[in-house]
Amino acid sequence: MAVIELKNLTYHYPLSETPALQSIDLEVEEGEFLAIVGANGAGKSTLCYTISGFIPHFFKGELAGSVNVAGMDPTKANLGTCVQKVGLVFQNPFNQISGSKFTVYEEIAFGLENLGVDPQEMRERVDEIIRRTRIADLRDRSPYALSGGQQQRVALASILVMKPQILVLDEPTSQLDPIGSQEVFQVIKEMALQGMTIVMAEHKVEWLAEYADRVLALSAGQIIKLGTPQEVFSSSELPKHGVGISRYTQVARRALQENLWLEGRRMPVTLDESIEGFREIIP
Repeated sequence: MAVIELKNLTYHYPLSETPALQSIDLEVEEGEFLAIVGANGAGKSTLCYTISGFIPHFFKGELAGSVNVAGMDPTKANLGTCVQKVGLVFQNPFNQISGSKFTVYEEIAFGLENLGVDPQEMRERVDEIIRRTRIADLRDRSPYALSGGQQQRVALASILVMKPQILVLDEPTSQLDPIGSQEVFQVIKEMALQGMTIVMAEHKVEWLAEYADRVLALSAGQIIKLGTPQEVFSSSELPKHGVGISRYTQVARRALQENLWLEGRRMPVTLDESIEGFREIIP
């Protein structure tokens, strides 16, 4: 069952003649992990803001087409209703931290407090999400005494504790090292396996190839490719639009030129696929 349905969606930012999104048709199933890739300016963030309801409530402009998210039309529902069903994690965690709490624990509990959640339930939910996001060591520290990567993990925890039906992330690992990125992806995949729908704009294609169910590639606000990670990241069309491809795909293409990859064998997008392919050539 689709929990996100976009039909012929076109959006212009105020005073812009060129659409940021153009004729977008998209359905995302419940529990699916959809990745969004594209060069800077391709429309990734704009699509995230539209799904989460920040367009048109926060960012104005002209929106055409139909949007249905978690059984509601975000263009007609108020933003408060949208944020309870759709959690948005920004690229810069500084934009997400409230600034009114002295510890990470209090920061994560902030949204639950605003909803009037029972204190006992609040403690249980905060403790659980701190464990899942592996930030117990940050529990009593000030949110502003953390590194950018640590702040991003706190921002993610503060959204996950609200138990949104849909989680939208706008390049959440941009400030994380490889270990931090892996931890974030593991948490997000776990949430998807529990039924949460994930939409993530991201540049780290190797991680997306490993964890995402489907990948949507954008260029100039239009869909250029939609399919499995293997179908999208092995496509020769992506580099033409400034979209990065997996390093494993790059190596295999070079190997093909040197007769070290079987002609006709599909290009790998993950490490396991790469190892399997080279084993057929190199004993």
